[in-house]
Amino acid sequence: MSVKQASTINEVIQILDEIIETSKLEQSALGLFAMLYREVTVRIKQGIIEGSFQNGERMEKLDVIFANRYIEAYYQYKAKEKPSECWAFSFEQAEKFWPIVIQHLLLGMNAHINLDLGIAAAQVSTAENIGNLKADFDKINSILSSLVKGVEKCLIKIWPTLTVLLKLAGKADTFFIDFSMETARNGAWKFANEFVILPENQTQGCIEERDKKITEIARLVSNPGYYVSAIFKFIRLFEKGTVAQKIIDLRIMEEKNMECVTV
Repeated sequence: MSVKQASTINEVIQILDEIIETSKLEQSALGLFAMLYREVTVRIKQGIIEGSFQNGERMEKLDVIFANRYIEAYYQYKAKEKPSECWAFSFEQAEKFWPIVIQHLLLGMNAHINLDLGIAAAQVSTAENIGNLKADFDKINSILSSLVKGVEKCLIKIWPTLTVLLKLAGKADTFFIDFSMETARNGAWKFANEFVILPENQTQGCIEERDKKITEIARLVSNPGYYVSAIFKFIRLFEKGTVAQKIIDLRIMEEKNMECVTV
């Protein structure tokens, strides 16, 4: 299989644009995470240009390796080949009716942060110098965290009464935000430090073991229990617009800088 891969951060953005446009044409929920991830990449690119990272060259290398894992998984799935288990589960949910927008986004973030980010961080580091990456690693996660906090504002446009139900859900909303950021951020860094010291003949086994654990988290996001699932199904029944329109809504907010996400 010939899989597209990026060699620069600009190429990452270009490929993400292609995935988004394809998803709009196919009315595929796969484009929802791609849209969010494009914003992550644009903000990292801006940070590199503005000198916000300690090592801009290393950050672009990290970003490209990180993105290529998602891009490879996407094209494997589209070619009916087998990506990592957690990505396969995430992509399969995009073909189902019931997951709401926030679930699609968190399933993608679960696979990409909990599995891919730690691997990418280790691949631009050595056991001796990975500690030097921590400050820039935390800045990536600050971007991700700000985007998650902005997702709710985006979704209110897609379905205006979401605010009321999120207040009713209370604990459910807090659970998903806490899950996606604090747990993922800490787990990814811990995994990176464990992965970087492994001999080459043990890396694949480590990835497969980690993949299984992350897939279990994905199952929890997909089916968070009777009460939360019932609320999410109610939300899903009244979500406004086609998948393509939801992607467009997210893109418009990004372009108009309507505080959908803030860093």
